[in-house]
Order: sequence, then C-alpha cells, then structure tokens
Amino acid sequence: MTGIFRLAPATALAAALALGGCASLSPDGGMSVVGDVTKRTINKEATAVRAAEDGDRVRAASRRLLARPLNADAAVQLALLNNKGLQAAYDELALSEADLVQDSLPPNPTFSLSHISGDGAFEAERQVAGDILALATLPARSEIARDRFHQAQLKAALATLRLATDVRRAYVRTVAASELVALLTEAQSAAEATAQLARKLGETGALNRLDQAREQVFYAETTAELASARQAAASARERLTRLMGLWGDDLAFRLPERLPELPRQPLTEPLVEADAVGHRIDLQIARIELAALAKSLSLTEATRFVNLLDLAGIDRTTRDPDGRKFSERGVDVQFQIPIFDGGEVRMRQAVESYNLAFNRLTEKAVNIRSEARDAYRSYRSTYDIARHYQREVLPLRQIISDEMQLRYSSMQVDVFALLVEARQRIASRRAAIDAMSNFFLAQAELSAAINGGSSGASENTPQLTASARDPSSD
Repeated sequence: MTGIFRLAPATALAAALALGGCASLSPDGGMSVVGDVTKRTINKEATAVRAAEDGDRVRAASRRLLARPLNADAAVQLALLNNKGLQAAYDELALSEADLVQDSLPPNPTFSLSHISGDGAFEAERQVAGDILALATLPARSEIARDRFHQAQLKAALATLRLATDVRRAYVRTVAASELVALLTEAQSAAEATAQLARKLGETGALNRLDQAREQVFYAETTAELASARQAAASARERLTRLMGLWGDDLAFRLPERLPELPRQPLTEPLVEADAVGHRIDLQIARIELAALAKSLSLTEATRFVNLLDLAGIDRTTRDPDGRKFSERGVDVQFQIPIFDGGEVRMRQAVESYNLAFNRLTEKAVNIRSEARDAYRSYRSTYDIARHYQREVLPLRQIISDEMQLRYSSMQVDVFALLVEARQRIASRRAAIDAMSNFFLAQAELSAAINGGSSGASENTPQLTASARDPSSD
C-alpha cells in the first residue's frame, strides 16, 4: 500500500475519530470566503438570506438604496441582496458544506442480532461490523472533501462576481438606451417641425416635391427609430430589473438621465496578465480541482487491489436440548479477491481525469492571459474614442451650431441649411452616446477579465444603433 496506510491501525483509528469529532456545520453555511472575495474584489456585501432577520435586513437596505436614483454600484448591491438565483447558489454552497461534514464522519458500525430456537435448543448471535477500509482512508477522503468545499466556496464567489458584471452591463445599456430615447425625441420634434414647414412651402410652390419628400421621410424614419429605441429601452430596463430581483412597488426605481462622466485618466495596467492569473476566481477553482484529483488519484492507487475490507466482532451463545449452554466469540473479515478486477479500470479513469483537469487548467491559463490583454486594449481604445467625442467632436459641433444660428439670424443661410446642421449634430451626439456606452461596457469586461465574472463571450458590442447617417444622402 502507499503512504495512506503507513499509520498503525490504532493511530489511523484515532485520527479518523478525531476528524469525525471536529466535523460540524458552520453558522454561515460557508459564506465567509464568498464575503471576503466579494468585499476585496468589488467592495460589495454578499449576504445569504436564510432567516427572517436576514430578510428584514435585506429589505431595509434595499429601501435605502431605492430612495435615490441608482448608480451602477447601487444597482450591483441591490442585485446581490435580492437576486434569487444568487441565493440559490448560496444554498448550493450550504449543501456542499453538508457534504463536507458527511464525508468527514467515520462510517457508522452495523449491529445485527439473530436468534434461532427449536426442540429445546437455541442459538443467539450478535455482530458488530464496521468498514475498516473506509475508516482507514477517512483522513485522505476528508482532505479531498475540504478541497471540494473550498472549490464550492469559490464557485459561489464566482457566481457573485458574474452577477455583478451582468448588472453593470445591463445598467450601462439601460441608461444609454434612455439617453438615446431622449435624443431621438428631440430629433423627432425637430423633424416634425421641418416636415410641416416643408409641406406649407410646397403648398405655396416655394419648395419642390423632391425636397418635400426628403423632409417628410426624415420625420417618418425618425419616428420609427424612436419607437424602436423606446422598445429597446423598456427591454433593457426589464433585464436590469430581473437581475436586481425587484418586483412590486420597487419596479418604479429611478435611474439618471445620462451615463456618468468619463474618468479623468484611464487605468494603466502594465501587468494586466499577471493580475489576471493571480486573481481570476475560475483559475483558482481549476487549480483546486487539479489538486483534489491528484489526491484522489493517490487514494485510488492505494486502494487499487482492495476496495472492500469489513471487520465484524461475533458473540454467539448456544444451548443444547439437554440444557448445556456455552458461548463463542470471534471475528469475521470480508475482503474482495482481485481475480477479475485488479483496479486497472479505476486507475485509468483516475489518471485520465487528472490529465483532463491538467490540460484544461493549462488552456484556461493561456486563455486568461489573452482575455486580459484583449480586455485592456478594448478598454483603452474605447476610452480614447469616447474622450475624442467629448473633447473634439461635440465641441466642434457646438461651434458649428452657434455659427449657423448667427448666419441664420443675419439671413445668410436659410432654415433648411440650419435643419441639416441640426441633423448632423444629432448624429454626432448619438455616436457619442454609443462611444460612452462602449467604454463603460469595456470597463466592466476588464474587471471581469482580471477578477473573474465574465459570462463567457465578450459582450462589448453595444445594443444601440449608432450609425451616424449622412443627411446629405437623403
């Protein structure tokens, strides 16, 4: 046998009984690691709602957050408090802790009693049997169970980070969609006024049918785009509502009218790959999986030839028909003889499971480095684009608008030139909204790439339609 069985039987029994005596359920159901990871990574509170007082505390905290317009951080905290899917993940963690305690307990002994009598004679037999192999391997199996439980804790933490990332994405899209609705509402009003003016000028013969049709189709297209934008905004808000776990009166939560300002300076992450490898929760889970499989492989190798070893103590009392009574005591040992199954299949399964986990861990480490580099490049490029719109494009558009107003006041340009410029300004503002949305989505993706929490494929592609249509093409 391998090192698992190097202890003397009495020492192994004492260690197993000590492990069994120490196994107990924790008051928080294993939430300590989840809370620490959540606090350290996103500075939020993760709470498992398991009692009435927990529910009261969650409702009070939710009311405080909903009393004012929600920013992204408040939306994330609301989701961590109210999302029932996340609470289900915490319940699974509590179940994993129960499995840990179960696997850390020594096997229960089996007691049997038989009594046979007839013709004045009887035989009574009592047995106490136990699984000696399970008792001897209990320390190793308990250590593997602890690794599995730590893995379950990190999985619950990963579910928390993924929810936080999804909420940030949904928040950005909801606010950006509402901002786009406001912009298109303004554009529709201007287009409606232009269409009415074109129709009146057409009635007087001052405007031909082609120019009338151009103004009217712009109004019609803007109206259709506004309807689509309102639907997209409503759907985005509903998704955010689902992620935050709100219902009833809480559905009237308020959001700001526009996305926040860009940071003054972008993040500089020269060691983004190292940070991702050191912090990614899913990579830590894969490492624990590999370590647990290595221990399981060692245990399988140790029990390759003997996987059944039962020991029973026997106490038998017999009385003959003539009244003589005598007692017998002894032991009964049961074990399998590895004639047909020498453990090759179990060994191959254990070895290949280990190799599978090793290759997946290596693949994940390679992918995480690439994801971190890509996420930072996207973050930096979207920041530069959004900053370019804020510093260059929109101020220049404002200058053009002011100059066109002056020329219109001095009758150097007509109203239609002024309206063409207004369309171009709206298109630039629309593209600026999309640029801001792309940046905050990339910011959320960068955090997920470094700490964990990405749902899989990158979701940097905005849901908003930002094609700045050239009015001169109408």
